[in-house]
Parts: sequence; C-alpha cells; structure tokens
Amino acid sequence: MTAELTDQHFTQGSARPADLPHPRVDVLGIHVSVTDMDETVETFARWIDWGERHLVCVSDMNSVLHARADERLTEVYNNSGLTVADGMPLVWAGKRAGFDRMARVCGPDLLGRVMAEAAERGWSQYFYGGADGVAEQLRENFVARHPGLRVAGVYSPPYRALTDAEDAEIVDRLNEAKPDIIWVGLGAPKQERWMAEHRDRLDAAILIGVGAAFDFHTGRLDRAPGWMQRSGLEWSYRLYKEPRRLWRRYVLGIPRFGVGILRRPPRPVS
Repeated sequence: MTAELTDQHFTQGSARPADLPHPRVDVLGIHVSVTDMDETVETFARWIDWGERHLVCVSDMNSVLHARADERLTEVYNNSGLTVADGMPLVWAGKRAGFDRMARVCGPDLLGRVMAEAAERGWSQYFYGGADGVAEQLRENFVARHPGLRVAGVYSPPYRALTDAEDAEIVDRLNEAKPDIIWVGLGAPKQERWMAEHRDRLDAAILIGVGAAFDFHTGRLDRAPGWMQRSGLEWSYRLYKEPRRLWRRYVLGIPRFGVGILRRPPRPVS
C-alpha cells in the first residue's frame, strides 16, 4: 500500500521547517539544510536521546533535479528532519546565498563517521537495501572496524514491488530489531519515497537514505581521490567509471542545474 506523501508523515516526532534548528537554503525549490558533519552528528545524538523520529535526505545535484520535478518528492525533502548537501554544487549554492558555514555532508562519509560515533555512544543500526549480500558485508566490515558496534539487523529487499503483506512483515521486522538508525540504500529517489511512506510506521529515531554508500563501503564502487571530492569533480570520476549508467545524469543534468541556478538564484528559506 502506497501512502500519500502529506503532512501526516511529518507530524509525529518531526519538526516543521520553521521549527528546525538548522536554517535552510532554497536551491531550485528544494530546502537544503545549512549544516556540517559535526553538527549533523550532534543533531542525530539529540534526536536519539530525546526519542524524536525524523527522516534525513542526503542530497546532490541529481536528487534536487528529481525532487523539483515531483511535487510529492519536493515535500519529502522540504519537510525532512535534515536535507544535507551531499554534493559540492549544493554547498556552493548555500555559500552564494550567504551561508559561509555551509559544508558538504557526503553520504559515504556520514555513514563512516556515524559508525565510529555509534560504537562509542551505543547507537544500534539497521542496514536496509543494497544488492544481495551487500548489507551483510557492510555489517561485517563495520563491526570489524569498530568492535562493539551494535548492528540490529540487515535486509536486502527484492527489486520488485512488495505486496502489502510483505511490506507489513518488513515493518514488523524492523521494529522488532529496535534500531536507533535505519540506513536505507535503495537509491534516490526510491529511498526517499520509501522513507516517507514508512516514517509513521517505524519506531527508529532516524531513517536516512544514503544511496550508493553501501557499495562504496563494501568495495563494489571506489571513490574519487580526495582532491576531486573537494573540488567538486567527483562526478567526473564516477562518469569515467560508469559511463553507460551515468552519462545522462551528468551530461544532461549539469547544464540543467546550472541554467536553473542562473534563473532562480539560491536564497535563504524564510
């Protein structure tokens, strides 16, 4: 059963944009949170400690272009607990709007950072998504790296649409595991839709979609060198590695994003 993406998904435990602790910048109609890695992690800690329930969108240029073309998806991003800037173009947009402290919060980096924090703070994780075996390998890798890390469970759903009964069984499985954080690796925008549809049915404090981060941390994909990440050229490395899959995203997406920014400059969300 597909739920309507209306305000009901964001009322219990979720703050409305005006109540958020982080200011936001409007990037082509998508409200991106002004934050950095440290502040994001501390926000997670506060939500878990206070028993709040939120979803988190990790957004890059491609995510913004998807969301701006879909009213319901725009609502998910704009009513999230956080919508962090995964890509440097969003960071530059924030700085152009006057937010000098805007920083990149990249999905793979955030996943790695939170695992280290979770091992220290006792937060439990659930890895949901990825191809067969990916979530299991992710658990093995992080537990080996951070002894004592609590992983409440892993599950890779089938790629086909789930029946109502299967979906209800997954919700029960996730709630019985009692994780603090559910990491969702279904790819954008599928993962954002899934989180919005399930937020009011899941007890975990945080649902966060991290796209290809599962594959980066299990070695199925390799990341660009650090200098390319910092200079906003990571896209070119990914295009070089996966030209057939990604050419449309970047060759068509970059001009669309650039023209959109010229026509609608980033501005603070009032």
